[in-house]
Amino acid sequence: MNAAEWISAFADKLGVEGPTDAEFEQLLDLAAEAAHSSERVAAPVACWVAAKAGVAPAQALVKAREVAAGDG
Repeated sequence: MNAAEWISAFADKLGVEGPTDAEFEQLLDLAAEAAHSSERVAAPVACWVAAKAGVAPAQALVKAREVAAGDG
């Protein structure tokens, strides 16, 4: 099972739609931004915080880049 298949099955179990291809890439970019500007453990937690806040992956990535740049 590859990552896309696993995420799709996980989303099904949670009763939600999985991310679009664009959202998938944005989430990976968000995770990378968090991990590279902090510690690796920040990657999954940053994605969780964005989801909890109801913020779309693209907007979360913008905010993460602001934090990385020292703007937040």
